[in-house]
Amino acid sequence: MTSDYYPYSKFTRVWIPDPDDVWKAAEIIRDYKEGEPVLHLKLEDETPLDYPVGPQSNPLPFLRNPDILVGENDLTALSYLHEPAVLHNLKVRFLEPNHIYTYCGIVLVAINPYAQLHIYGEEVIRAYSGQNMGDMDPHIFAVAEEAYKQMARDERNQSIIVSGESGAGKTVSAKYAMRFFATVGGSASDTNVEEKVLASSPIMEAIGNAKTTRNDNSSRFGKYIQIGFSRQYHIIGANMRTYLLEKSRVVFQAEEERNYHIFYQLCASASFPEFKDLGLTSAEDFTFTSMGENIFIEGVNDAEDLEKTREAFTLLGIKDGSQSSIFKVVAAILHLGNIAICSDRDGESCHVLRDDLHLKHFCRLLGVELQQMEHWLCHRKLVTASETFVKNMSTKQAENARDALAKHIYARMFDWIVEHINKALHTSSKQHSFIGVLDIYGFETFEVNSFEQFCINYANEKLQQQFNSHVFKLEQEEYMKEQIPWTLIDFYDNQPCIDLIEARLGILDLLDEECKVPKGTDQNWAQKLYKQNSSSAHFQKPRMSNVSFIIIHFADKVEYQCEGFLEKNRDTVYEEQINILKASQFQLVSDLFHDKNDVAPPKSSRVNVRAAKSTPKAPNKEHRKTVGHQFRSSLQLLMETLNATTPHYVRCIKPNDFKESFSFDSIRAVQQLRACGVLETIRISAAGYPSRWTYPDFFNRYRVLLKKSDMTSADKKLVCKILLETLIKEPDMFQFGKTKIFFRAGQVAYLERLRADRFRSACIKIQKTVRGWLQRVRYRKIRKSAVTLQRYGRGFLARRLADFLRQTRAALICQKQYRMVRDRRAYLRVRRAVVTVQAFTRGMFTRRIYQEFLLHHKAMVIQKTVRGWLQRRKFRRARDAAVTIQCGFRRVRAKRRVQELKIEARSNERLKKLNTGMENKIVQLQRKMDDQSKDLRTQNEQLVQVNSGLGSEVNKLQKQLEQVKSRQVGGAQVSSLQEELDRLREELQEASAQRKRMEEEHGNEKMGLQQRVEELERENSLLKSEKEEMNQRILQQSKSSGEDTSGASQRETSLQKELDAERQRYQNQLKEFSRLEQRYDNLKEELSLSKFQPGHQRNPSNQSSLESDSNYPSISTSEVGDTEDSIQLVEEMGAEKAAMDISLFMKLQKRVRELEQERKRLQVNLDKMEELAKCRGSESRSSVSEQETADLAYNNLKRQELESENKKLKNDLNEMRKTIAERASKNDSSNELQDGYNLLLSQLKSANEELDARKEEVLILRTQIVSAVQLRENNDQIESTKAPEVNSSKEPLDKEEALKAYHGLSESKKLLEAQLQTQTRQHKDELEALHTQIELLRDDIEKKQEMLTYTAALSPEARVEYSVQQEITRLTNDNLDLKELVEKLEKNERKLKKQLRIYMKKVQELEASQAAAQTSRSRPELMRQVTVQRKEKDFEGMLEYYKEDEALLFKALISDMRPNTVSATVPCLPAYILFMCIRHADYINDDQKVESLLTSTINAIKKVLKKNNEDFEMTSFWLANTSRLLHCLKQYSGDEAFMTQNTSKQNEHCLKNFDLAEYRQVLSDLSIQIYQQLIKVAEAFIQPMIVSAMLESESIPSLAGVKPMGGYRNRSSSMDTDAGGPSSYTLQALIRQLGQFHDTMQEHGLDPEIVGQVVRQLFHCINNITLNNLMLRKDVCSWSTGMQLRYNTSQMEEWLRGNNLFQSKAAATLEPLIQAAQLLQVKKKTTQDAEAICSLCTALSTQQIVKILNLYTPLNEFEERVSVSFIRSIQNRPQQTSDPPQLLMDTKHMFPVLFPYTPSALRLETMHIPASLGLDFLIRV
Repeated sequence: MTSDYYPYSKFTRVWIPDPDDVWKAAEIIRDYKEGEPVLHLKLEDETPLDYPVGPQSNPLPFLRNPDILVGENDLTALSYLHEPAVLHNLKVRFLEPNHIYTYCGIVLVAINPYAQLHIYGEEVIRAYSGQNMGDMDPHIFAVAEEAYKQMARDERNQSIIVSGESGAGKTVSAKYAMRFFATVGGSASDTNVEEKVLASSPIMEAIGNAKTTRNDNSSRFGKYIQIGFSRQYHIIGANMRTYLLEKSRVVFQAEEERNYHIFYQLCASASFPEFKDLGLTSAEDFTFTSMGENIFIEGVNDAEDLEKTREAFTLLGIKDGSQSSIFKVVAAILHLGNIAICSDRDGESCHVLRDDLHLKHFCRLLGVELQQMEHWLCHRKLVTASETFVKNMSTKQAENARDALAKHIYARMFDWIVEHINKALHTSSKQHSFIGVLDIYGFETFEVNSFEQFCINYANEKLQQQFNSHVFKLEQEEYMKEQIPWTLIDFYDNQPCIDLIEARLGILDLLDEECKVPKGTDQNWAQKLYKQNSSSAHFQKPRMSNVSFIIIHFADKVEYQCEGFLEKNRDTVYEEQINILKASQFQLVSDLFHDKNDVAPPKSSRVNVRAAKSTPKAPNKEHRKTVGHQFRSSLQLLMETLNATTPHYVRCIKPNDFKESFSFDSIRAVQQLRACGVLETIRISAAGYPSRWTYPDFFNRYRVLLKKSDMTSADKKLVCKILLETLIKEPDMFQFGKTKIFFRAGQVAYLERLRADRFRSACIKIQKTVRGWLQRVRYRKIRKSAVTLQRYGRGFLARRLADFLRQTRAALICQKQYRMVRDRRAYLRVRRAVVTVQAFTRGMFTRRIYQEFLLHHKAMVIQKTVRGWLQRRKFRRARDAAVTIQCGFRRVRAKRRVQELKIEARSNERLKKLNTGMENKIVQLQRKMDDQSKDLRTQNEQLVQVNSGLGSEVNKLQKQLEQVKSRQVGGAQVSSLQEELDRLREELQEASAQRKRMEEEHGNEKMGLQQRVEELERENSLLKSEKEEMNQRILQQSKSSGEDTSGASQRETSLQKELDAERQRYQNQLKEFSRLEQRYDNLKEELSLSKFQPGHQRNPSNQSSLESDSNYPSISTSEVGDTEDSIQLVEEMGAEKAAMDISLFMKLQKRVRELEQERKRLQVNLDKMEELAKCRGSESRSSVSEQETADLAYNNLKRQELESENKKLKNDLNEMRKTIAERASKNDSSNELQDGYNLLLSQLKSANEELDARKEEVLILRTQIVSAVQLRENNDQIESTKAPEVNSSKEPLDKEEALKAYHGLSESKKLLEAQLQTQTRQHKDELEALHTQIELLRDDIEKKQEMLTYTAALSPEARVEYSVQQEITRLTNDNLDLKELVEKLEKNERKLKKQLRIYMKKVQELEASQAAAQTSRSRPELMRQVTVQRKEKDFEGMLEYYKEDEALLFKALISDMRPNTVSATVPCLPAYILFMCIRHADYINDDQKVESLLTSTINAIKKVLKKNNEDFEMTSFWLANTSRLLHCLKQYSGDEAFMTQNTSKQNEHCLKNFDLAEYRQVLSDLSIQIYQQLIKVAEAFIQPMIVSAMLESESIPSLAGVKPMGGYRNRSSSMDTDAGGPSSYTLQALIRQLGQFHDTMQEHGLDPEIVGQVVRQLFHCINNITLNNLMLRKDVCSWSTGMQLRYNTSQMEEWLRGNNLFQSKAAATLEPLIQAAQLLQVKKKTTQDAEAICSLCTALSTQQIVKILNLYTPLNEFEERVSVSFIRSIQNRPQQTSDPPQLLMDTKHMFPVLFPYTPSALRLETMHIPASLGLDFLIRV
């Protein structure tokens, strides 16, 4: 230390002794020099004091710590370690921030607050779980977590030793420690061991706790509970050992005390029916419960406590019969105390009254003989060597024997209950490790101390010895680990005191020896003690007493009264009374008193756990072990157990003797601190190096003391060494360890003083600079103001002179202008007069000339008109005469020509001339047709080889043909043709008439529809007017009812909250269901979940999905619809919606049916012709007869007529459709009409497509018929060329050929028309595609304009980031488009390959046929009939698989699926594939396949998630696929609510046969479970990062200052300093992790709404964990932490904005954290500040605000602490009703998740399945 620094200088604060407050604070007012006898001080009330100082009698007072160290979590972190510093720190923490826990090295000091604190909830347990001891505020949970963690890490058993005075809170602390273990290490099976462990507490409190003057629930026994753990560190069992039950309380209680709680609980419940037979009344009526004169405890309901005790009995497996027996024993003890023993006259004997009701109740309840018990209560048996006789007892002796019996019965019952509790908590599985919780009495000293206090203090001596050795050992390990030179520290060893008690011929040995003496007395024992132990330093004899002795314990001197020692040590009970109880008729009572052999414990390395109870070996009472011997043995066993474990210490302190909440009595506190060894721990720590700093913390705190030249080195350890060697000259005052710097006491205070001086000088320099700057700024402002005033003054004068000059010049100008105007006006007046005179004169002369010209013009007009009329009359007469002559001449010539034409028409020559040209044309067309047919046959491979055996048949046919032709007459054939033509004309007329009728009907229907449309328009206008009126009314009402709307909004908000709560409850139930299901899976892994079969329903449709088995596609009723479907459509949609196109739709249906019949008829004809050709074989093939030709012509004409009619109907339908569409589009309000129209339009479109397909089939069939006819005609022609006699009848043959050629041309014309129609349709489709492309381009342009506008409004950095995101999105979309294009090209490639194979086959067949033709050219050629190839149907978005491939499907698609496998494909591809399989199963109406598919899918997903329950990517992947499968089931369910956004094609893909609503609910529940698992996995990832990133990392460098510490936080054994300490995370690491989560979910195609909810839940977790740590850590509650938090939260919000997640309400979850950060930074002094805080921190409860204010810690002396009065002003403000009762935030709370319906725009028919998935067995349908 530097020479100029002396601690006892002016302004130094010290502690001086005080009789009232133990220690009092003072301040030195004058420097003290060494050797002066007086130290001049000033007290806190400004009173001066001269404190005498002497080297021996009165040393210098203790120094006070700096204010910045006051309120430290760890007492060893104080710079000055002594008793006043410890007491003051505890007092400040207890009274100001109400912190009841404080560390003192390895000891947790717990002060009883005598109030309920909300710091023991499950959220607090979760906050401390997994944390290092010292990282959080001191707490019993931190000690429990440290023990649990060391057990798991070191695989060593642990113990938690809880000690303290009665009323200090030992039992409650032990209870909370066990609750922590039960919560953290819950059992892995269904045994619920942790619940049974907790259930033992109310039982032990009922039978072992009682009210004392110091505590309302004082434990009157000691217990050691061992909680056993498995290898997975789950609780598997427990065991309990008890020590020294206070049996005397059963028969005696002091004033204001009570007996054990169980007695009062039974008396309070005496009126219950099940307790009627106990014979109990009020507790005031019984002697054993009324000695304390107060049977009630404030705030305690004994009847309710008994109910809890009974529930605990039941949970531990104690049957109702056993419980009833226990209650009978307790009631019997009460009745035993009320038995009146009357003295006889001689005074040496006594008796019990015969009619004593309590004796009867006692015997009845215990099942013993009344006479025997009555006799032996007043007599005893004496056994001598020669005889046995019965002796009377006096009243006093009988009462003592009765009380001894009561105590013995209660003690045996107590041991029996403990034994059965141990049986209930016992486990058959192997115990791997255990944690013991010792709840034992602390050091006790009263005015009268007896045998119980002696045993208690003896146990505390043993525990103190173990504590001292353990503290010394830890201190030594710390020095050795840091390689600090070890110097032996002298510490208090209480082994001499322990030897005084338990050594040979010690106090206990002498007591046991005196008990064996027949007439031993307490006085004789006292004399033996004086004689034997007078030389011991720890034993004293009182001056004024010969029946007491004094032992000097480690805590204090205690005087013990010898009276009663022997009796309590013997614990005598008469054997006769015990034998009566052994003979009880009740088994439980008999079992209580049966003797058991005392079996010695086996030698083992592990300590066995057993109950410490009295187990007499023999019936002879003189050979029983004494109470002292039993206690010493059990204590030795306890010490062996503790020495075999790692101990953790909890010292409970009682702050006052009046049970006042948060009242601190310094005298009582110091007594207990001395007694419990806390000050000894301080002394051992202070003897070495108590203050310890890590190198980084020391550098960050004291780098301000460095020079700039000293900071050149990058090694912080070297820099710290240089600094300390410069500042502290004495090398013994500090030591450098491996990771820490060790300081002697007071050195940290010295460094703090140097740091404060450095800051003070820096502040002075800053103030000087700032003040100079302020003065310079003020001077500049004054100078600037003067210059400004001068400038404005001079300007005013200049402006005034300029105004005078301007006004003078303006006056001259005004005079000049006035004179000019006056003269100009006179001139203009004269000029106007002259001009007026001239104008009138010239007008008069001009009018005269005009009148003359007008007269001449009228005369000329009259002459012209008369001359023209005369010429026209002459011309008309001449023309009429010429016309009359021409008419007469022409009539004569016409009559002549008519006669000639009539004569010519009667002749045949004319007809031949007319037919000559036509025949030539027909021949040419026939030749051309032959050429085309040959080419066609060559291309289509329709040439057939002529059979060689047909030659003879041809000759026969030629002969028959000649015979037929010879019989025919030329005129007969012409007449038959003429008749056929007449018949065809009649039919054509009928068809035209029918067409006219249909046109008329269509026109009428069109008129009706137009009228209906007009009516709908009128109704629409009326509705619009009504809507406007209603809008006006609503506006008026909204103006007048603003308050009502606010109330409605509040109601809506409340309803929304109720809905969220209901969702939360449902999802919690679902979570519980999943937990139970998980447990079921763990227990029965071999069973599958196939039992789960939710039902499904069929749609109300009897249609079959397979209506035609033919090779050609048929029109099914499910696709086109019939009359019943139309009626059903009308019923569903309403008459008005379906009335528009229903008639046209019916006609089209009728037309389709007719075409279907026509197709079938043609197919039948074709089949018949093929069969006929096969049957005849080699028979002759004659030419087409006249009747067949007529039928063919008739069919052709009929088809033409039907086609023309069909075209006309289609045109009318299209026109009508356009008209209705235009009108519907004009009327925007009639959405229902538009929807109905769109529905009918889609159905009509599908019907038209089917109609076109049928027409193509008819054309193909017709072409085949024509080709067959042509084939026969060619054969006939060949035969005619070979037969010469046939040439004679050439004219009829030519006519037949011409007719056939005409029909062939007609057919070719129709084919060309069909091709033209096809091209027209293609053109229309291309036009529509171009229109669609134009619309898409317009939308693209609009989007780009919006993007450009949005980009222009952004900052340059955001603009760059936004452009990069947009480019990534564009590239992703292009990639998807290219993938779709590749899929289409692959599809086309497959089609082309298939066609190529077909063509190759045809080419091979053609080559073979040509080769055969070349070999047999002499044979006639026959055409081979071409089979009609069925067109490949388009992919309808369905996938088919066989039943045996189902396992492969789930294995490839679910079990073996990895997200990266389908990362480059469409998102949620497995869901789409599964749905396409479901669609096919629905299409084929296979309910078993649907059920198996869905059930297996759900089970497979559950198995995959169970296997990958910690994989975020896999969980996110299956959440996206499950939700997408759910959306697909909704989108294609057929419900109108889910079809609003579908395309017409998607509506066609809806499910037809099954209603899967129940499976949708199951999938929804599964999605919720996956979502909850996703949240758990994500929280497990980020939870270790949150505290380090949000609170500990320096996001703003050099902002956070390090507070001086060095206590237990840096010495916790749970921190692995050798490994570099726990890994720290920065804020950027946390944000990167969140970004990875977000990118993963987006990559998997998860809905944006669900992504937002996940992010909101994670932000909620971040907020709650950060806020909980903030409220449980004093070291982070500072101004700089508030600044860091505000920066961190702003970065998190910026991340939300960058990912478009700000609307997900995630930012709102950070509001409590933001307000907490603001609370750390705002001003906290005045009442106005308190009001501002309450209005600012609306998201924090008052309890949380007070907690943060209590924890607020200044990092240096320039900051001020928050005053207690300010915190009380916050507390006294009215709390909000919505404030939660718990302090910490619930980190396990989960918001209810919503899965909004998001239909997919992806078309199923465009889906491509990659080959890498191995799904080749799926068939595209």
